[in-house]
Amino acid sequence: MPRFLITILRVGIAASIMFGLFGQIVVIPTVAADEVDRFPAYAPFATPYVTVAITGVACVQVVLAAMWMLLDMVERDVIFTERAFRWVDIIIGAAIVATLLAFGVTGHLLLAEIPSPDDGMEIDSALAAAAVCVAVGAAFAMLMVIMRGLLHKATVLRAEMAEVV
Repeated sequence: MPRFLITILRVGIAASIMFGLFGQIVVIPTVAADEVDRFPAYAPFATPYVTVAITGVACVQVVLAAMWMLLDMVERDVIFTERAFRWVDIIIGAAIVATLLAFGVTGHLLLAEIPSPDDGMEIDSALAAAAVCVAVGAAFAMLMVIMRGLLHKATVLRAEMAEVV
């Protein structure tokens, strides 16, 4: 992989992690506080939902950090080693945690009596968004399991080729 491309990817990963930190520290709590000010009945839900949102962003940051480490392994041409599986497993674990968080939010929005300032459209939209997050998270986790299997096969083939040569 060209060094220039690796540098561009690292800049993107670093920027994404920093943007996530900004979201965790500033955006998520501020938006939650604004919603509670606008509609005080949301107050009991603010802290749990802020916690879930911050944790969800942290899961994305963990995935990005693991991708950074895998990129480093690609650069050093050691991606087809057993160490790479640890980072892929971390990605899979973070994806599963984020998906379970979204599943919990989906279940809560579906079953709880959450007041709505208007006609309930806000809750319906949030429910749809949470359900989409569950589907996307599950698909991503499954894709990573498949990619882990491919990495395993490639690692075995590389070891076999090294023995032959």
